[in-house]
Amino acid sequence: MTGIEGWENFYVIVGSSAGALIGLQFVVITLIASRPIGQVEAQAGSAFTTPSVVHFGLVLLLSAIVSAPWDEVTVVAVLWGLLGLGGVAYVVIAARQDWLFHVVLPFTAYAVLAISASAAPYYARPSLFLVGAAALLLLLIGIHNAWDAVTYQVFVRSRKDG
Repeated sequence: MTGIEGWENFYVIVGSSAGALIGLQFVVITLIASRPIGQVEAQAGSAFTTPSVVHFGLVLLLSAIVSAPWDEVTVVAVLWGLLGLGGVAYVVIAARQDWLFHVVLPFTAYAVLAISASAAPYYARPSLFLVGAAALLLLLIGIHNAWDAVTYQVFVRSRKDG
């Protein structure tokens, strides 16, 4: 496929990072699962962890889609456009939490992903850079949100329990 050659290493690195961070998120949640938890803490935990897993999962799926040996960019663009639109819908639903890392930045990343899909048949190279930027932004958002979840568990919940 014209234009996508040379992106394999990028998506292997980004997708592998997303997959590893999903696994790490599950390990952390498993380790803290035995601690007593109230309803407020359960809601806060979901608010912190679910968006991270969604963003990491989308980066992993996006990396797999873009790394597949497609014949043309149009099919890939349709798929990443659908992921972008789905992400925009998810962000609108999750808008109850932290506005910057749960709404503004994810909405921007997913919107860039969806919009770049329509430009891909005409401007494949710039579109691929936009897809890469969206994937990296989602990875960084997920890292930030996972960090929030862990620090909440360590510093807030441990003090309440102690």
